[in-house]
Amino acid sequence: MWDTPARLLRLLSLLQVQRDWTGRELATRLAVDVRTVRRDMERLRGLGYPVHSTPGVAGGYRLEAGTDLPPLLLDDEEAVAVAVCLRTAAGGTVAGIEEAATRALAKLDRLLPNRLRGRAGALSSATVAMTSQRPVIDADDLAAVAAACRDHQVLRFDYRTNQDVKARRTVEPLRLVHTGRLWYLVAWDRDRSDWRTYRVDRIEGRPVPVDRFEPRPFPGGDVAAFVSRGTAVEAYPVRATVIVHEPLETAAAQVSPTAGVLEARDDTSCTMHMGAQSIADLAHYLQETNLQMTVVGPEELRDHLRALAERLSRAIGPLEPARSGRPEPSGYHGRR
Repeated sequence: MWDTPARLLRLLSLLQVQRDWTGRELATRLAVDVRTVRRDMERLRGLGYPVHSTPGVAGGYRLEAGTDLPPLLLDDEEAVAVAVCLRTAAGGTVAGIEEAATRALAKLDRLLPNRLRGRAGALSSATVAMTSQRPVIDADDLAAVAAACRDHQVLRFDYRTNQDVKARRTVEPLRLVHTGRLWYLVAWDRDRSDWRTYRVDRIEGRPVPVDRFEPRPFPGGDVAAFVSRGTAVEAYPVRATVIVHEPLETAAAQVSPTAGVLEARDDTSCTMHMGAQSIADLAHYLQETNLQMTVVGPEELRDHLRALAERLSRAIGPLEPARSGRPEPSGYHGRR
C-alpha cells in the first residue's frame, strides 16, 4: 500500500508517460479507489502541476503544459540520457547554451543516486574533447529560424555564399537539419523559385520574419536526404558514382551522409554518389573507405586509381616467394 507522498510521485510518473488516463485505470495502478485518485489530482494541482480533467463516463486526466516548469520525474535510463546530452550540449555547436547546460547538469548530478552518478560521469571522465574549427551558431538565432519553420513565417536575411559573397535571401523555411557538426536550413527560395539549402552559421545577423506563407509540398518528402545530396554531391565540381558490393545497411554504417549518398540496388549491393573538389580528393576518400566497390565513373577517376595502383605496386617491388623453411630441390617448379 502506497503512502500519500509515494502515491503522488507514482501518480505523477504515470501522467508523464501516457497522455490520457481514466480515473479507474489510475486507481487500478495505485491500488486505491477512484475518490482517492480525485483527491490526489487536487493535491498535484496545488503543487503547481497543470492536471486537466474531463468529467463523465469517458472522462479522464491529462497532464498539460503549464506556465511554469514543475519538477520532472525521470527513470534511471532517462536520467543518464539527460546527463549525457547535457555534457554534450555544454561543448556543442550552439553558442549561448553552454552555461545553462552546465548549471542543469550540476543540479542533476547532485540528485542522482550513486549508482547512476557513476554511469553518467564515466563518459566525462573517460572522454577528451578534440578542439576543432567547427562553426558555432547563436542559440537565439537558431531558435528564431526554428520558430519560423514551425509558424510558417517567411524569413529575410543576409547570407554569405560558398564564394564568400554576401547576398540577400527571402525564403519560406521548412526544416532544420543537423549533421552533428553543421546546421542546415531547407527552404523555398522565393527569388529562385526552387528548394535550397543554407548553412545557418553563414546567416549574418538575426533573420527577419516578413509574413506568413502556406506550406508547399516538399519533393520526395525526405529533407535529410535532400541535404545529404546537396552537401555530399551537388556542392562539388567533381562527382563520381560507385557501386558498393555491400548491403545498404552495411555501407551506411561506414559512409557519412555528408560524404556520400547511398541508394540500394539489391540485397547485396548499393550505389554511392559522391563529390569533391578534385579527382585526387575522390581517390583519397575511396582509399580510406573499407568497402568492396567498383568505380562506375568518371573515367578520369578510374585512370587516376589505376595509375595510383601501379605506382604503389612499383613502390613495394616484386613479391618474394613464400618459404617453407626447407630447401627446395633443384628444378622444383611447384605442384602440377
